[in-house]
Amino acid sequence: MREARSMPIPEGLEGMRLDAGVARLLGLSRTVAATLADDGDISVDGVAVGKSHKLVGGQWLDVLLPAPARVLTIEAQPVEGMEIIYSDDDIVVVDKPVGVAAHASVGWTGPTVIGGLAAAGFRISTSGSQERQGIVHRLDVGTSGVMVVAVSERAYTLLKRAFKQRTVDKRYHAIVQGHPDPPSGTIDAPIGRSRGNDWKFTVSATGKPSITHYDTVEMFRSASLLDVHLETGRTHQIRVHFSALHHPCCGDLTYGADPVLAKRLGLERQWLHARALSFAHPSDGRLVEFTSPYPADLQHALDELRAG
Repeated sequence: MREARSMPIPEGLEGMRLDAGVARLLGLSRTVAATLADDGDISVDGVAVGKSHKLVGGQWLDVLLPAPARVLTIEAQPVEGMEIIYSDDDIVVVDKPVGVAAHASVGWTGPTVIGGLAAAGFRISTSGSQERQGIVHRLDVGTSGVMVVAVSERAYTLLKRAFKQRTVDKRYHAIVQGHPDPPSGTIDAPIGRSRGNDWKFTVSATGKPSITHYDTVEMFRSASLLDVHLETGRTHQIRVHFSALHHPCCGDLTYGADPVLAKRLGLERQWLHARALSFAHPSDGRLVEFTSPYPADLQHALDELRAG
């Protein structure tokens, strides 16, 4: 269980950066405090704030502390269906199957990308915690598609910066219920944790800024195939945004999808796939792009819609 702490901000922390002040106040490392802020787990007077926010004495501080630390080890475990799209001395690009996590975490006992790469003989030499070696972005366990992992320290630094500065082009394909109106547009709505559910997210006025661009590629009687470009990268962002518009991803029962339609399409997860990823290669800056075909279950659902 994660512990929540609430308290007024002492006058002695006036003007201090949030990450530094919270670290001093609660005895955390500044890195941990900054991560909590990035994840939306720190709020001031009820509003989630970033790590560089300046503290004001007397305001009310709420912090959701991290779970008690546990030692996690990387287990070299082959991952069925995970293909290596590309590799060199700096990066390895994989086609991640559904049911695979990016890295080990407390409570997850299934396969991971990092474990699969270790089993395949890849040696990743980057900073950061052991279980997250080389991870510069993540895909949900229930989302398939293209994912890049940094192999060298230089690649890790540059790619982390590129994702933070939003210079990486992340393209997803999603099939959502109904027909979004307009057929092409932008969703600009903040996302935060759902009250009472740490694993679920929602559009919230106190959430973190979240921007999703989309274009309709193909329309069917009961659904639409969309090309989605993420400007930000919040957890469950696509799923939350389209659910808020009453167009949830087909098969996404967590966020309100129709179970009858999901069954008809043979879906046991959301129809969401990381289709393409393009970025400046960390070795020489050249633009590289990698794509992933639809896996069998998503292709089957698409074929059913086209035939329907």
